[in-house]
Amino acid sequence: MATDQPLVYLILGAAGSDRRALVLDLIADGLEEGNQPAVLISGRDAPAAADDKLPRLERWSWADGVISASIPAGATHIFFVTDGRSNPVDQVEAFHPWLAQSGCELARVFCVVNCKFAEGHHALLAWYDACVHFSDVVLLNHREGVANKWMSDFQNRFKHQFIPCLFEFVKDGHVKNPAVVLDPVARRLSHLFDDEVDWVVTGGLDEDEAEGDEEVEAAPEVDPYIARNFGGRREKEIVDIAKLLPPLA
Repeated sequence: MATDQPLVYLILGAAGSDRRALVLDLIADGLEEGNQPAVLISGRDAPAAADDKLPRLERWSWADGVISASIPAGATHIFFVTDGRSNPVDQVEAFHPWLAQSGCELARVFCVVNCKFAEGHHALLAWYDACVHFSDVVLLNHREGVANKWMSDFQNRFKHQFIPCLFEFVKDGHVKNPAVVLDPVARRLSHLFDDEVDWVVTGGLDEDEAEGDEEVEAAPEVDPYIARNFGGRREKEIVDIAKLLPPLA
C-alpha cells in the first residue's frame, strides 16, 4: 500500500542490541503485503547477520550535527537505525530537521534495550532514561540470564515516572505482536516531534511593580534533553556509551 509520505521509524539503542534483527522481524510479521520497506543504518556500523535479509539496506552519515540520508524511491516505510556508539540525544536533535526536510512522517520511535548489557553498567540507566524519554515503544531484548529483580526495577523506574510509552518483551528475537508495535500512535513523553509547538511563558507582575509595568516573555519549549546551558553543554548529560562497549574489531 503506497503512501505519499513514507512512514519513518527511528530506532534508538546501543550497538550490540540486535536492532537490525528486530527490524527484520517487524518487517516480516508487521507490515502488510505490498508495502515497500527500506532500512537506513549508520555508515559506521559493522556488518550484522541480518543485513543480507534486510530490504533495501542503505547507509546514512552525519557530520557537524547534520544528517545526510537519501529516501529510497518508492519506499512506504523507512526504519532509521541510529549509530549505537554515539550520543542518542545528539542524533535525535539532528534527526528532527532531517525529518522535516525529507517529506516523511514520523511513525514511532523505538528504544531497544540490551538488558544484559544494561544490567552490568549502572551508568547506563541515565543513558536509557534519555532514549526512553523520546520513545513510543521500548523493546526489552537479551533478557537471558538477567535477574528478575533487575528487570522489575528497570520497568518500575519508568512506571513510577508515568512514562506513557509501551514496554514489550523480545523473546528468541521476536516481538509478540509486531502490528501493535508498528501502530503509528504517539506514546512518547517528549514533545520534540509534535506538530504544535508548546510555548513557555516567563515573567509577570512582581509585588513591587505597578500594573502595566510587568514584562512577559514567551519562547518555544525546549526539550529537557536537548537544552544546553550558557556554556554549551547539555543540561542533562549522559555517559559516553562508546567507553562501555567493546572496541570495534
